[in-house]
Amino acid sequence: MKIVCSKSNLLNGVNIVSKAVPSKTTMSILECILIDASKGEIKLTANDMELGIETVIEGEILEKGIIALDAKIFLEMVRKLPDNDVTIETDPTYKATITCEKAKFNIVGKSGEDFSYLPQIERSESIIVSQFTLKEIIRQTIFSIADNFTNKILTGELFEINEDVLKVVSSDGLRVSLRKIHLKNSYPAKKVIVPGKTLSEISKILTGDVESDVNIFFTDKHILFEFDKTTVVSRLIEGEYLKIDNILSADYETKLQLNKKEFLSCIDRSTLLIKEGDKKPIILNILDDVMELKMNSIVGSLDEEIDITKTGKDLMIGFDPKFLIDALKVIDDEEIEIKLLNSKAPCFIKDDEENYIYLILPVTFNTI
Repeated sequence: MKIVCSKSNLLNGVNIVSKAVPSKTTMSILECILIDASKGEIKLTANDMELGIETVIEGEILEKGIIALDAKIFLEMVRKLPDNDVTIETDPTYKATITCEKAKFNIVGKSGEDFSYLPQIERSESIIVSQFTLKEIIRQTIFSIADNFTNKILTGELFEINEDVLKVVSSDGLRVSLRKIHLKNSYPAKKVIVPGKTLSEISKILTGDVESDVNIFFTDKHILFEFDKTTVVSRLIEGEYLKIDNILSADYETKLQLNKKEFLSCIDRSTLLIKEGDKKPIILNILDDVMELKMNSIVGSLDEEIDITKTGKDLMIGFDPKFLIDALKVIDDEEIEIKLLNSKAPCFIKDDEENYIYLILPVTFNTI
C-alpha cells in the first residue's frame, strides 16, 4: 500500500475514529486503526465491538492495500508531523513507513485481514436531523445518564419515535431529562436505548452545522449514524426503559417564572461554600414575589433573594445544587417556568410546548 494525503485530513480522520478504540482489551487488533485503501478510497476504521466508527479521508492512492496500525502510537505520530503531505507506505511484512518532509517513522503494523469490521447494517428508511439539532439534543440530555453499571439501562438514553416526533430521555434515577423535536416526516413507532458513550463520542465528532444532515438507521440490535463521510455503528442496550409518562404528567400546586441567568448565577455562587465530597442542599423558600435561596455549610452561609412571579402556595424545598446547575446550563430560554407540588415531590422545569422537561427530585434538609 502507498497513499499520500495532507496531515490535516489524516489527523482529522484519525481523531474521529480513535474515539472507538477501547482503552482496555484482550484483543490487540482492536487497539489498532485500520487503513483500507483497497477499494479506491482511503477509509479509516476503529471498532471496540460495542461502538465502531469509520470515516473516508481525501488523498491519493498510489498502491492499493490495507494495514492495521496501533491507534495510540499512530495518532501521536500524525499529531507531531509537520503540516504538509504525509506518505504512508507498507511492505509485505506489515511494516509501515510514514514520511512527512524530513520526518520518517517506521512502525510495525498488523494484517488488516484480522481486523473486526463494522457490522453490516441494512439501510432501510432513516430519520433525518441536522447535525446542529442532534448535537443540541445530546448536550441537553447526556448529563443526567447514570455513570455506573448497577442499572445498565440508565447508562443509555431512550430514543422514541412517534409519527413525526422524536423524544430523547435520560435519567440516573434522581432526575430525568427529556428533549422533544419535530421531524420533517412521519415514521413508524420505535423505541431504542442508545448507550451514553456512543452519544457522547458522536457529539464530539459532529460539527453542529445547521445545514448538514445526519441519517439515523435502526435495527433490532444496532443504531447507525451517517454524516459527512463518517459512519458510526453502535450496539443498542437491550431492555425496557423507565415508564416516565405518568411521572411527567404529575400535578402541581406552585408555579413560578423567573430569570434563568439570575437563578443559575445564584446557585453557582452557593457552591463556593461546598467542600469537595460534601453534599449540602440549596434551600429555596418560595414566597409571593420573591424566592429566598439559602446555603449553610461548615465553610459559611449564603442568603440571597431573586424576584419571581408566583401562582399557588408558598413552599420551602431543598435540592442538590449540581442537579439544578446541570439543567439550567443547557436551557437556552431567558425566562423559565418551574412547577412544584410539595417539598417531597419532584420539581419540573419545562417550556410551554414541553420541548424540554427537566425533573429533579428534592432532598431532605434541616431548617435553621
